[in-house]
Amino acid sequence: MDTQKDIEQRLMELEIKASYADDLLEQLNQTIFRQQQQIEHLGRELSTLRDQIPEGGSTFRSLRDDMPPHY
Repeated sequence: MDTQKDIEQRLMELEIKASYADDLLEQLNQTIFRQQQQIEHLGRELSTLRDQIPEGGSTFRSLRDDMPPHY
């Protein structure tokens, strides 16, 4: 009889652990989904920024180019 209680206790603990694992898996899936959305958004922003760079133009700008005229 004592082994039956042990088995039931172990089974209950395994069910609890499985439930926590399911919850964690769902949270991780949601995190991955949000990260994928962010990656896609950043990719679109990068594409937009690349489109704003003139072709053949230098991508490097010196800070001296931005100095006010009185210098």
